[in-house]
Amino acid sequence: MTTAAHYDLILARCRELFLAKTYDYGTAWRILRLPSVTDQIFIKANRIRTIQEVGQQMIADDVDGEFVAIINYCLIALMQLRLPADAPLDLPADQVAATYDHEAQANRDLLLAKNHDYGEAWRQMRVSSITDLILMKLHRIKQLEDLGGAARVSEGVEGGYRDMLNYAVFALILREDKE
Repeated sequence: MTTAAHYDLILARCRELFLAKTYDYGTAWRILRLPSVTDQIFIKANRIRTIQEVGQQMIADDVDGEFVAIINYCLIALMQLRLPADAPLDLPADQVAATYDHEAQANRDLLLAKNHDYGEAWRQMRVSSITDLILMKLHRIKQLEDLGGAARVSEGVEGGYRDMLNYAVFALILREDKE
């Protein structure tokens, strides 16, 4: 399966879960400030790393589900970045779906452009290294958030969220290819 097709398959699963949760909970995620979203991603990535290092888990939630959560939290962050400060907490489901799709497509385009330039080097990586890259991006984003978002030379928080989303997709592809 091509990377583009695999991305589409993974994002379709993530979207289905996200929209089902939107049905159940509405847009409760809107209450989260960006640093809180960043911390939620950190919790997921740190759990993955702990499981990778310890070699066992005590809670039934699987690692793949944590990567899916990272993808959806990154998309939440990207949606939050676009919404005006006075946007309502409760958003219509069709608007949420359209915004989710827009951000997912922008990430797909970025993934394909980077894959072209990097020659899909990620396929030679270990999933544990991808987890480390996600954690490194999180630390960078936290630093930028602590600086009030004022970056001198870096890509900024949006680029960090986009990279983490794509890293999580890569991890899921590698895990599925291994099975």
